[in-house]
Amino acid sequence: MKKSALFLFIVSVSTLLFPAAYAEQDVREIIRHCEYKNPGEDQRSLLTITLIDKDDNERENIYRRLWKNYHGQEGVLDKMVLFTEFPPDAKGTGFMRWGYKSSLDKMADQWLYLPHLRKVRRVSVRDPGDSFLGSDLTYGDIEDRDISDDEYKLLRHDEQDGGDIYTVEIRPKEQNSIYSKKISWYAKRSSWDDCVRVKTDYYDRQGNLLKKQRLTWQKVDDAWIWDRVTVENVQTNHKSIFTVTDVKVNIGLDDDIFTERALRKGL
Repeated sequence: MKKSALFLFIVSVSTLLFPAAYAEQDVREIIRHCEYKNPGEDQRSLLTITLIDKDDNERENIYRRLWKNYHGQEGVLDKMVLFTEFPPDAKGTGFMRWGYKSSLDKMADQWLYLPHLRKVRRVSVRDPGDSFLGSDLTYGDIEDRDISDDEYKLLRHDEQDGGDIYTVEIRPKEQNSIYSKKISWYAKRSSWDDCVRVKTDYYDRQGNLLKKQRLTWQKVDDAWIWDRVTVENVQTNHKSIFTVTDVKVNIGLDDDIFTERALRKGL
């Protein structure tokens, strides 16, 4: 191959793999299509969280999950209730969470009902890096972030199995973030509607790889719901597996479900 032809080939491949021509606004369009999926108006499902420690010891927790979309009304994004179904000694324990718009700079409100005390108590979140239900996801991970909260850079664009894979670097704008950056992979098949995030690597404040998240999705009616999500902390060798089954969406959940009274009463 002549030098000029070789040079053009290298430039073409480099442009494909490292598309500097993508402006951040273009990358945001990828994020809008692939990250912010329609969750439906409400959901009822069974959530199983399996926790695996570094010695491969497993602990399983099963929750009946109720969730409702509030679309930012009065600052509220969503409300969720979890009722413990397994293990038996925790059955009847209830957890409720109200999430708020990120522009309010307010952590979620949370309540816990302990049946043996017959009492609901407020649960404060002091640090967004605290573990969510003992898993490798944090409270910060499950908070909804506005697209303007981060800066984006497209690292790669690959064609695979007739679709596209976009690799995006995401850096938080806030100074006190628990992560220095995240790298997410988005898979697009036939259209933007089916583009979803399939994995994310999280880097700690020092820039070291902290944990890996891998996701598969299920589509119920027009809503996109987690199917199976694995989160592995590579620094502690602890792993969490989230499995979502028995999913029903848009069933018209009543607002009264997301109250302290309902938390005491249970399902």
